[in-house]
Amino acid sequence: MEKIRNKKVSDRVVEQIELMIESGEFTIGEKLPSVRELCELFGVGRSAVRDAITTLKGKGTVEVKHGEGTYICGFDSSSLFKSQVLLPSIKDVHELFQVRKILETGMAEMASINRSEEMISEMEVLLSNQTDTGWGSDYSFHMLIAKASGNEILLQLVEFISSAMKKVMIEFYKQIEEDISLVRKIDQQHVTILQAIKEQNPKLAGQEMMLHLTTVETLLKSSVLEKA
Repeated sequence: MEKIRNKKVSDRVVEQIELMIESGEFTIGEKLPSVRELCELFGVGRSAVRDAITTLKGKGTVEVKHGEGTYICGFDSSSLFKSQVLLPSIKDVHELFQVRKILETGMAEMASINRSEEMISEMEVLLSNQTDTGWGSDYSFHMLIAKASGNEILLQLVEFISSAMKKVMIEFYKQIEEDISLVRKIDQQHVTILQAIKEQNPKLAGQEMMLHLTTVETLLKSSVLEKA
């Protein structure tokens, strides 16, 4: 019974600290009060405070620097997915592409509105580099669009999905590199997406991204997954 009570107390401490962060009483980068001070602030024991800090650390809310103290971190959306294991089965890939279509069509639209000339130049240089092909180039292009959208959380989400699909996408590019027409088709779709972003045409950018992702998903299923 004592363990259950202590756990509930630490949970309440977690909630209070999170509320104080949301309200601005504790700010990102700020050092939390010491364990002793938090005990006095919340009227709880040291074990409850230590358990609360451990929980907050696991959630990515705080960082414990040994010898220095505990500091408030920014929100890291990638921490939401660290415990998940995504295998490249047909079902997993289909669901990942569903998420990609939702995120990346909107991402392309946002990029067409928020992109800078510098970001456009980076994408043009990447696509013009004929020696940099395959998954690495594809990954870099989509991440540049995510960066151009101006949304940091979206950038992290796209990065996570790309990492989850890395193995199967590398195999995909190995399969299609033997068919130059397919390679050129995907390359041309990248160029078309970039052109819509460059012209600041959100609707067209979203449509071209949807067409591209649908094409890649279809080719991926037939070239890699159905042969596995």
